[in-house]
Formats: sequence, structure tokens, C-alpha cells
Amino acid sequence: MSYFTKYVIFIMVVFKTAYGFSDTGPELNNNQDIDAVLQEWVAETKAVCSYYSTQNRILYTKLHQIQEQLKNAKNLEHQVTLLIAKDQITEDLKFNKLSEVSDISKIRYLKGLQIIKILYEKNLSLDHHFASVATFNEINNISNPNHYPEFLQLKENLNSNQDKKTGFDLSSILGSNIYTSVVYSIVSLFSNTNVSKSEKNADMKEVECILDFTLRMHNELNTIYFETAFLQKSNDNIMLELEQLFVDFTKPIKYNMPLKECRNTDDWDSVREYLNQYLLEMDKVIGDSGQRFKAHKMQINLEFPIDRLLQFITQYNAFIDQGSKFYEKFGIMLDSYENEQQCATKIPLEYNKLKENISISIEKFNTAYKPVEINGSKMKEILYGINEYD
Repeated sequence: MSYFTKYVIFIMVVFKTAYGFSDTGPELNNNQDIDAVLQEWVAETKAVCSYYSTQNRILYTKLHQIQEQLKNAKNLEHQVTLLIAKDQITEDLKFNKLSEVSDISKIRYLKGLQIIKILYEKNLSLDHHFASVATFNEINNISNPNHYPEFLQLKENLNSNQDKKTGFDLSSILGSNIYTSVVYSIVSLFSNTNVSKSEKNADMKEVECILDFTLRMHNELNTIYFETAFLQKSNDNIMLELEQLFVDFTKPIKYNMPLKECRNTDDWDSVREYLNQYLLEMDKVIGDSGQRFKAHKMQINLEFPIDRLLQFITQYNAFIDQGSKFYEKFGIMLDSYENEQQCATKIPLEYNKLKENISISIEKFNTAYKPVEINGSKMKEILYGINEYD
């Protein structure tokens, strides 16, 4: 197979089949996850290694035959012909080695772009998720009795019935504080001589579930809010790291558009064009023995960001593991309210909705956002195309 034919076949496979690049740019199957891309990465790398291994075995067989012929050659012209053929085979072996490294670099680079795109969509989804789980206003409304009509009515009744000479009013600051407001209301209720015992019992009965729920769950709900905010901030940092990784990834091919803009404008076609030009140039210099150093440098420029991608996957995995543990803790905290059945009619719907969202979130962390499964054996296959069990 000629070099030109081999190159044309490779470009067609790379851009239209194996790597998910259509005629209008890289298109990812919505159902394809990173693990599937990694499996393809491993399979395609091993296929390249197998192809060159087969080609090299043929060349080594020919080389051995020529060496045997040289031992018995008596004619000088025949010897020269055999030496020239030997040099050509040696050169072909060197070329195959460079081509193999080049083809593996192309696979690594293209699969890396697919993974970056998938991870970016996951991080965008996570950002939306953290923002929608619970806002501070929602948490405040659930955990503060001053946002419940029954408790506000009690405070209003106490204020109108209190002894004007001995009573006092809370300031606006203390009145909005959950603890001082509750203590003030309870003390005022039971010390008020203008209200009968039965009326006091009725008033307390009306707000007891509200007070019990808000006092027991106030700290837990605030913890959920602030730790969710922490996770969202951590996700922002992950997003910045991913955007910088895309910059480093596309720098060798001289594509300068940021990841966010590339995604929003669906500019993957341009990425393909820039990469196509880079690959054409790299294959051109590989075929020129005088530019082998330049070819090696171009391969390194493609390889370096791949290693950074694998490091980023480790960072992403740690973040997802952390988020999963946080949400499992949130679920336990929300399930800890022991009087939920007795006070079911007084507990706000937002609380049950929050519990449902947390439960869904735990499932998402185990499915949609799950860590990328990449162990040491798979790492070797991805990096070098070898399997220790082969």
C-alpha cells in the first residue's frame, strides 16, 4: 500500500467513522459516554499497533532473507543490489516507527477532543444542577418560622394582647432571628395573663410542628445550602481548568477560539480544518528524512496536552466522588427529622421537593456525572497500546 493511499484511508476513517467527525465538524453521539470513548481509544490504538506489527514482520522477514543472500553473494553487482535493498528496508522500518507514533498521536488527540466536549457538557449540567437545587431564599423560607403564616399570626396576636406596661417589642433585627423570635414568642405566650390556658394550648398546638421542624432542621438546611454553594464554586474551578485544557489542546493546531465560544457557535468544523492542516503537515515531514526532528517535535506538541487531559480526568473524578458523598450526607440529614409523619400537614412542600431533588442528585452522581473509569491497565493501553495480559 502506497503512503498516499494509506494516508487518504486514515483521514477518511478518522474524520467520518472512528472519531465521530462528520462533514460539518465533530459530532458526538448523545448516548456516548467517556468510558465508551476510552474503550474505542484503546481498541483503535491496539489496531494501529497490530497493523504496523504485521507490516514490520514482513519487512523483517525480507531483511533476514537479504542478509542470508548476502552471505552467499559472489557477484559485486549483486551484493550492491542487496545492500541497497537492505538499506531501503531499514529506512522503511524507521518510517513505520515514526508513522505508528504519528497515527497513535492522532487517535489520542481526536479522542481527547471528544472527551473534552463530553466533560464540558457534564460540567455545564452540574453548574445548572447546583444552581437549581436550593437557593438561599428557599432555604430561609423553609427553615425560619417567621416565614410561616401560622407563626406570624401568633406573633401578631401576642403583640395585640400583651401588657403594654410590662411587655416589650423585639427590634427588627432580633425579630427576624429564628432563635430570639421563637423564645420571645413562647415566653410572651405563657406569661400573658390576658389569655386563658386553653387559648394558649390552642395557639401552641397551631405552631408546635412549625417550631419543632424549623428549630431541628435549621442548621441542617443551612449546611445543605452552604455546602452546595461550595460544590458550585468547586465546579466553577473545574470549568476554568477544562477551558484552559482546551486552550492547551488546540494551541498546537493554532485554533484560538475559547471552548465556551466554540461550543456556543458550534465551531467544531473549524477545529477539524485546523487539525486537518496540522496532520497534513506532520505526515509530510514524516515522509522527508531530512525533517524527522520537526516531525518528532510536532508529535510531542500533540502528545503533551493528552497527558494533561488524563491528569484532568483524575481531578474530575475526585470532584465527582466528593459531590456524591456530600449529597449522600444531605439525604441522611433531610431524613433525620423524626417527627415528619406527625407534622406532615405543616411541613412545607419545598422540603419534600428538596428531598426529592437530593435523591435524584445522588442518582445523577452515580450515572450522568459518574467518575471516568480508567485504571492502570487501561492507562497503559491508552498511552502505549499494550495490555499487560496480552
